[in-house]
Amino acid sequence: MKKVSLKTLIKASQIIGMTAMSAGVSIANAADDTIKVGVLHSLSGTMAISETTLKDTVLMMIEEQNKKGGLLGKKLEPVVVDPASNWPLFAEKTRELLEKEDVDVIFGCWTSVSRKSVLPVVEELNGLLFYPVQYEGEESSYNVFYTGAAPNQQAIPAVDYLINDLGVERFVLAGTDYVYPRTTNKILESYLKSKGVAEKDIMVNYTPFGHSDWQTIVSDVKKFGSAGKKTAVVSTINGDANVPFYKELANQGVASEDIPVVAFSVGEEELSGFDTAPLVGHLAAWNYFQSAESEANDEFIEAWQNYIGDEDRVTNDPMEATYIGFSMWAEAVEKAGSADVDKVRSAMYGIEVPNLTGGTAVMNENHHLSKPVLIGEIQEDGQFEIVWATDAEVKGDAWTDYLPESANLISDWTAPVNCGNYNTVTKTCGGSTVAGE
Repeated sequence: MKKVSLKTLIKASQIIGMTAMSAGVSIANAADDTIKVGVLHSLSGTMAISETTLKDTVLMMIEEQNKKGGLLGKKLEPVVVDPASNWPLFAEKTRELLEKEDVDVIFGCWTSVSRKSVLPVVEELNGLLFYPVQYEGEESSYNVFYTGAAPNQQAIPAVDYLINDLGVERFVLAGTDYVYPRTTNKILESYLKSKGVAEKDIMVNYTPFGHSDWQTIVSDVKKFGSAGKKTAVVSTINGDANVPFYKELANQGVASEDIPVVAFSVGEEELSGFDTAPLVGHLAAWNYFQSAESEANDEFIEAWQNYIGDEDRVTNDPMEATYIGFSMWAEAVEKAGSADVDKVRSAMYGIEVPNLTGGTAVMNENHHLSKPVLIGEIQEDGQFEIVWATDAEVKGDAWTDYLPESANLISDWTAPVNCGNYNTVTKTCGGSTVAGE
């Protein structure tokens, strides 16, 4: 065997080292050539029925943006994780996205309990979360943009519609047992009482995630509605529990003419899972329905069905909120000339993009959108006929006027306020993004 001199070995090792360094530089440069987009939605568990579609929506938006050349000359790179409807796991996956994957933005969460799990992580690590689902309000974070409805953009107008248009006098507030339904119903109880509704005319019921046995509860609702006053159910039931709930309504003959249900978490996607014929006439309150007539909506539906490869796949409100949030983020990145969180945040305020109902979505200084409010009636084909709509876009209110602890609070993340819960009476900032914490 031929001997190799020490000098040759040293030279070879230097070459190998230089090659490795060069490879490292090229790898780093490759990473610098992409903008990483975190996708944080449950792909398994009780919320997969709703959240998987939002994952696909983000991936579609990324694909479309990359076809346009990406952003700032860089391709967008999706990083998809599955928090599996496990609320503590949302926090772990968020930390993984920010620390390990070094994503520039996160689109994700559905339930408020998952968002509240994520909140301290994005604030600690200065991440940026776009949250696309209606929620209970009472929050404004420097690190979150809320593109779903606040209570004044869904719950309050829905109750007004029930009272003013349908003559409802008794209310069943039925929800899944977690923060969104409980806080929303607390707001609604206060609001209803301010409208002269007696406490005895308000029934509140909570069930766990994935609840399946609705026979007794629906029976109680029928009994409550038999007191001679027009009764309605206001539903904040979330996830796959909606399927057996609506089936039991049909089984017990609860018709919309007798006791209408207005839902805040049931859209076209959820209705596609079962026979809707017995549910015709029941209602939902959202800021978007697939049936909305606009050129932008037609284009979005076509793009979605082409992307997913199914001309029967439906769209829904959280998809529109995802579309709006992604469009605004992309515009803010171009405007800022950077995907840096602080620069993008500053560029977000005042951005306007077309919504899918024919109007314009505006991002306000409180990190909430201005959007229209729509009431839709379930049709036999699983779509909604829009039966009521606001005349113009409604500005989302982070803090409700109907709870004493938040009536004097506003959110404004621009100078001179720079606060998520500023007390207009004491002229002080609460020092927290969530009241009472």
